[in-house]
Formats: sequence, C-alpha cells, structure tokens
Amino acid sequence: MSKVLILAEHNGSQINQSTAKVLTAAKQLNADSIDVVLFAADANLSAQVASLAGIAEVKFVECTDNHDQLAASIAPTVAELGKGYSHVFGPSTTFGKDVMPRVAALLEVNQLSDVMEIIDDNTFKRPIYAGNAIITVKTDTPQIVATVRTASFAADKSTDGSAAVTESKLTTAADHTSFVELSSGNSDRPDLQTASKVISGGRGVGSEENFDIVYNLADKIGAATGASRAAVDAGYVPNDMQVGQTGKIIAPDLYMCFGISGAIQHLTGIKDAGTIVAINKDGDAPIFEVADVGLVGDLFKIIPEMMEKL
Repeated sequence: MSKVLILAEHNGSQINQSTAKVLTAAKQLNADSIDVVLFAADANLSAQVASLAGIAEVKFVECTDNHDQLAASIAPTVAELGKGYSHVFGPSTTFGKDVMPRVAALLEVNQLSDVMEIIDDNTFKRPIYAGNAIITVKTDTPQIVATVRTASFAADKSTDGSAAVTESKLTTAADHTSFVELSSGNSDRPDLQTASKVISGGRGVGSEENFDIVYNLADKIGAATGASRAAVDAGYVPNDMQVGQTGKIIAPDLYMCFGISGAIQHLTGIKDAGTIVAINKDGDAPIFEVADVGLVGDLFKIIPEMMEKL
C-alpha cells in the first residue's frame, strides 16, 4: 500500500486541470490515501481541490509576493512534506517540470518523468525517442518522485469530495530569486494545455500578419491557438504557442492544423488528441498519415469558407 502527495497547479483564481489529471493517475495506484499540497495566496482555492473525490487532505500553504510561482521557494516545502509519502506526483507541465526536479534532488532520489501509464505502484510506462517508443520502467526505490504526462490521463470530474483542509504559511521563501511577472502571448484565449479545441498554424501560414486568419477562426469557435516549431522559429508567433516535443504536449478533443507538414517532433505533441483535422496544400505531407480528417487545399481559401459556414 502507498501514500501519494500531489502538487497542485493553479493560475491564481482557478485550479488547473492538470491537478485533476494527476489525481486520475494517482487513483490507479494501490494507495492508502491521496493528499494534495497547494501553494497560493488565496485560501479559497482549497475548496476547489477539496471538492475532488478521493483526496483525504488538502495541505494549503499560504504564500505572499507570488512565491507560489517560484520553484526555489516551494520545492523545499514539498520535499519536507513528501518525506512521509511513497509517491510524490506533479504535472508534466511547465510548472511541474520546474518544481519536481528540485523536489527529487532534495529527497535524493531520481525523478521519473512523463509517466503516461501506471502498471502498479512501482512500474510505469513513459515515452522515449520523441514519443516514437514507449519504455516500461520498474523501480525498487522506497520513494518515487514523478511528473505525470497530463495528455495521457482524463481529468477527474468529481465534485462531491470532502477533503479536510489544513493551513500553514510558507517558511522556505527564497531570498536569492524573486517573481517579476507572468505573461502570455494569447492570454485572452483558452489555455493551450487544457483547451478542448485547438487551432494551430505552421510555416505554411507564411507570416506573423497572416496568423490573424488562424486567430480569427480560433476565436470563432472558442479554441486555443498553437503553432509548429517552424512557425515559432520563423518569428510568426511567440514560443509559448509551440506544440510538440520541445513545446507543449496536448490532448484536445479537436485539433485542427493549417500549413503544418507534420514533423515527428510535432506529432509527439498531439498524438493523444481526440480528432485530428489537417489542412495542407501538399498532399504528401506526413500530417495526413495521422489525421482523422485530411483536406488538401489552400488554407487562405479554406479558412474563409469555414468562417462563412460557422
């Protein structure tokens, strides 16, 4: 039997879906109990976590001056709390990838990254070689620190939980680093990593100005916007929109991509999507090999036609 501690992620007002997805993964363990540690300035966020069924306790740690955004500040507390648990899980998001390696180092254990399937309490599957192969990893260490690939697990939708909430204040705030700001290139649209619909553009869009046509379609259907690495490298869009091996790994219900050829690094980031729709003027583009729906054509003609029908 095991005890699990989950690191919660939030945006200041809402708990990120990544927390509910990590909970889904944790429930697949033979766990005696599952607790969640939440670092935030707003104690009201605790109620959102406590409402998820299956959580025994929410450890709310009050932070000021945005120290909840700093891995250097919160990792020592996570590690100290984690000493009493067999498993310490965090999301394999930008936030989780920042915090969890520090936690593993402080606990003097190796981190297991990008868990995509749980076989048992000590055996997991994770992707290697840009997702081209899946490796099964078995560990006999007494404590496991891992990041969970959120694209591989559905979010826990329960709302009838009644976890106990304990409160404390952060005592490990770092003095050698400080929070400056958090900014996003498309913050007015749904979060790319949790959106149910994503519209992406690639190098075929042609320019930063031309990306407006992608944004307009996304706004029309309430989708998040993404991009290939080629589009990011060309300067068409900011790098926080990049989808793929070196960008964001996503699993929306609908993924539509325009002008993206389908390099293996990009396919790694979308392989868990529900329905993939690809539009490209090159009928031999690799993207068509994985697309559920493919259309050979000019995106600058197809998108306006789609807009007229919506």
